Amino acid sequence: MANTYYTIMLCMAVMAVIVFIALFFFKAGYGYLSSSKWGPQISNKVAWVLMEAPSFGFMLYYTLRFAADGGAVNGNSNLVLYILGGFFLLHYFQRSFIFPLMMRGKSRMPIAVMLMGMTFNTFNAYIIGEWLYSPTLNNGMYTIDWLWSPQFIIGTLVFITGMAINLHSDHVIRNLRKPGDTKHYIPRKGFYKYVTSANYFGEFTEWIGYAILTWSPAGALFAVWTFANLGPRARSLTAKYEAEFGEEYTKLNKKHIIPFIW
Repeated sequence: MANTYYTIMLCMAVMAVIVFIALFFFKAGYGYLSSSKWGPQISNKVAWVLMEAPSFGFMLYYTLRFAADGGAVNGNSNLVLYILGGFFLLHYFQRSFIFPLMMRGKSRMPIAVMLMGMTFNTFNAYIIGEWLYSPTLNNGMYTIDWLWSPQFIIGTLVFITGMAINLHSDHVIRNLRKPGDTKHYIPRKGFYKYVTSANYFGEFTEWIGYAILTWSPAGALFAVWTFANLGPRARSLTAKYEAEFGEEYTKLNKKHIIPFIW
């Protein structure tokens, strides 16, 4: 089992590099970068639920199966594992079921983009879930003392900070336009003062925090994948804003995704 697991992780790491490079040349056609070139489209709200729900569903399955099998072995603490899995479930419950319901407008997402997202989310939930709930992979590192470790404390603070930035940034974007207004506006509040994609910065920060609080190769791979996907997209969004707003945008001197850096 371990050999299969690490082989899948290696394949995912290679794919992250390929995706990172490819997205400098191909723009995923949804949201502000929406494009009909990606083929048939469906409601953005429906697409987001279908795309993100596998992450929530698979992690919930792992958690319930773990509980039904009698809980932790090999020194792991049930409480610690439930907390670590709970952070993941919290993010994806919001992303799968709350975020789509709060969307405004009638935007659409290409089915192809949705399917690629579903595929990634399924494999990622497998990698995270197996790591957390398989003592042969984590070697019993999540004892009750893990809750007082520097990794858990620092990682949790980073994760919560990232989630707060992400949620606030989504709120800013949702409220740029009044109902019925179809114009585009430049977001300027919160971390949008510093970067084009403050919501992506928040999400990347979340998963950096998760990599730290789990101190795991699974968490690290997820953080790498997050940047591989969102970093080039943030760059494309900057180019889109500059093309639409010209000097009004360029004079703001925003970075793409990481404040003061890139």
